[in-house]
Amino acid sequence: MATDTARTTEIDVAALTADEAAKEHARLGEEIAGHDKRYYQDDAPTVSDAEYDALRRRYEAIEDAFPELKGMDSLSEKVGAAPSSKFAKIRHAVPMLSLGNAFAAEEVEEFVARIRRFLGLATDAEVAMTAEPKIDGLSCSLRYEEGRLIVAATRGDGFEGEDVTQNVRTISEVPQHLKAKDVPAVFEVRGEVYMGHTDFAAINERQKEAGKPLFANPRNAAAGSLRQLDPKITASRPLRFFAYAWGEVSEGGLPADTQSGVITAFNRWGLPTNPLTVVCRTAEELLAHYHSIEEQRASLGYDIDGVVYKVDSLALQRRLGFVSRSPRWALAHKFPAQRAITQLERIEIQVGRTGALTPVAKLTPITVGGVVVSNASLHNEDYIKGIGGGGEPIRGGIDIREGDWVTIQRAGDVIPQVVGVELERRPADAKPYEFPTLCPVCHSHAVREDGEVVRRCTGGLICAAQAVERIRHFVSRDAFDIEGLGEKQVQAFYEWGLVKQPADIFTLAARDADPAALTRLKNRDGWGETSARNLFAAIEVRRQVPVNRFLYALGIRHVGETNAKRLLRHYGTIEALREAALNAVPPGEEHPKGNEAWAEMVATEGIGAVVAEAVVDFFAEPNNEAAVDALLKEVTPEPLEVVAASGAVAGKTVVFTGALEKMTRDEAKAMAERLGAKVAGSVSKKTDYVVAGADAGSKLAKARELGVAVLSEDEWLELAGAG
Repeated sequence: MATDTARTTEIDVAALTADEAAKEHARLGEEIAGHDKRYYQDDAPTVSDAEYDALRRRYEAIEDAFPELKGMDSLSEKVGAAPSSKFAKIRHAVPMLSLGNAFAAEEVEEFVARIRRFLGLATDAEVAMTAEPKIDGLSCSLRYEEGRLIVAATRGDGFEGEDVTQNVRTISEVPQHLKAKDVPAVFEVRGEVYMGHTDFAAINERQKEAGKPLFANPRNAAAGSLRQLDPKITASRPLRFFAYAWGEVSEGGLPADTQSGVITAFNRWGLPTNPLTVVCRTAEELLAHYHSIEEQRASLGYDIDGVVYKVDSLALQRRLGFVSRSPRWALAHKFPAQRAITQLERIEIQVGRTGALTPVAKLTPITVGGVVVSNASLHNEDYIKGIGGGGEPIRGGIDIREGDWVTIQRAGDVIPQVVGVELERRPADAKPYEFPTLCPVCHSHAVREDGEVVRRCTGGLICAAQAVERIRHFVSRDAFDIEGLGEKQVQAFYEWGLVKQPADIFTLAARDADPAALTRLKNRDGWGETSARNLFAAIEVRRQVPVNRFLYALGIRHVGETNAKRLLRHYGTIEALREAALNAVPPGEEHPKGNEAWAEMVATEGIGAVVAEAVVDFFAEPNNEAAVDALLKEVTPEPLEVVAASGAVAGKTVVFTGALEKMTRDEAKAMAERLGAKVAGSVSKKTDYVVAGADAGSKLAKARELGVAVLSEDEWLELAGAG
């Protein structure tokens, strides 16, 4: 069944209701902000430029259709992401804004026509514009005072950037001193720090030889190099710079009255400018230059992702001004994603650290945009089937099969994707792909939650793909909190074969003391007799642990610290919870079908169907059952502390409904739990009391139907001893 989110993602903006638009606007805002942080702060984008631009366009289209959603915190008013806390912050005297985007020739023609209309010019009037390659690097502002470089800053969020002055000083193409006579007293040069293809290949080769992670592309390499805390590292990286704009300029200081004239002055001052910058006078000339640069793209030696057009006259730029986060007088004409056709040899399922099963296309290698591609993303199960997350067809409903000839897209030159199928070339024996329902790593059940497109392995405790992450969680502070067993130690123990699942932690000392042990822990790298003895002692004191911590440590999806307490307050023991989970699945069924055990778990206060299904899926997996049994042989979960466990309401199941007068509903629930009662969210045969306040509704009616005792607020307080 499709979720509301899936529906609003697929539906046309014009057809959204006000409520749907608000939810979609908020969801898009959160997603875009995350992408901004990963791109501008972390230098690690996770979506292509095309995908990001599509999100932005939909976000802004919703604001156009529903203006009430556009507030001060709207992303359409913001640029980039907040600067990293690792660097000192610098406030830009003149904001570093972004540009509007175009993807089609018609949009460029409309851009020129719009400028004519705004300025009141004839429809065929010439409007001189510069056209320059859009460099795919990191924007930077250089402030010169009396010709000397004083400070350099990244774009940041457009208003405040990071101080990277010492790092920029190491870039040979950035002059430390502008010696020309017409340099203004204060002049902020703006441009792009980038890395060439040859230099990028060389630096990745050095990374490989040093056993360090490779950079994904030149843009990431340039951004990561410029944002080093140690300028010596930046100095060792071959960064370059193109100047193309300016920020603050002392009064009357501009060296020309046109964009092209200022760029010419930059060149005269010793600042590097792009030689492919030209002046055009019609939309036709702009598009001709765009196509010329597009043809040269592969041979330029550096990455570009489009062409930028700017009105040449600075006087006209001032008249045109700005709209939202972009100037009216400039536009970025983006290149389409680069594509090629090759054969999909097989589909391989990769299991991530959280258990997500991700399909990857293994391709006959093909060169796309100068890079050899042999793997591509297939996103998820529904994408392979040719349907979207909301159950809607994509690619005309054509599925993807092993043996197909497929179109590969390197969108944004980052993440190769399969975006089309050559149906007429499909092999006669190609069969629809059957997505596995068992984890390919550990063979545990792989399940999908309602409304989700991701299928996940349920064998978290024994799955090798998830093992290290799960064990790290198991020993973390809020779980078993085993001192001396941190991330590095867990990784090492797993690689050494000492700890493959949680129970192995508690047998570690005995196995280490076995005379047959090949290598004692004290003799391994990074360990000694004292550190090994201390670790074994720390493990020993955790053989008794509160039952809620035990449950949380198992790493069940959606069961955090709070839900672990809620479940154990209701069921009391791990054994009771496990029995309830197993009883919730009728024999021969894969999912709960609404029986009494399922209804009780869903009705547990604060739980619900999503959490309950995750618990049922976990305990229904035989591999997990064996792992929990092994753990329970080594560890004794201690019951939750219950105050006044012998009181009148201890062990009783209570449901609160209606408006209470003497305390809030939350206070009443907390008091009941302190007194040892179980608070449920719905009424069933197992309910002992329903406490009904004013305007009680269906729960009160259900209680009367089942013959459950109904108490007023005062009667409840008297029974609980608080009256």
